[in-house]
Amino acid sequence: MRLLGYTRVTDNRSAAIQLDALTSAGVKSPNIFSDVTTAARETTDRPGMRRLTDNAEEGDTVVVWQVDRLGRSLSEALETVTLLVERGIGVCSLQDGIDPGTVDGRQMLNLLVRLAEYERNVKGERIAAGMAAARESGTRLGRPPVDSVVIRNKIRAVEEARARGMTAGDAAQLVGWSRATFYRHQQEHGSQQ
Repeated sequence: MRLLGYTRVTDNRSAAIQLDALTSAGVKSPNIFSDVTTAARETTDRPGMRRLTDNAEEGDTVVVWQVDRLGRSLSEALETVTLLVERGIGVCSLQDGIDPGTVDGRQMLNLLVRLAEYERNVKGERIAAGMAAARESGTRLGRPPVDSVVIRNKIRAVEEARARGMTAGDAAQLVGWSRATFYRHQQEHGSQQ
């Protein structure tokens, strides 16, 4: 059984507090996995989290400073906890006192699961209300409409470059397209030649 640590900070913060807490709890430095992230990245895109989940084995315990370090939202953190626990990996949160191996820890986790469900429901309602308000005010949702004249002009430019000997991929890049995009638009809008 190993103690594995995980820290997560945003790019403008220091992980020193988390690292000190983990080493004080008995986690050896080589067993601490860290990520410096931005809010836009998913938990699974974090290399430290990926290495942690790849290295963790049944019987190990993942130690974090706070449970929220495991995800950007409560629901994401709890999803990570659930995945670890299902694999037989313990989770210990030093600041929160959450240890799913104890009765109190399971109760706390159960409460957090309910709060996460509430958080998801509220978020969904806000999104739906925002989209309804946008539609009501006439805001168009989704991708902007394609201007067929612009598309035809780009098709013509690519076809002219191809007539001069360029490959479809190189010619498509002249107008900011990939080769596949050129062929798709050519099929949809017809060739000008």
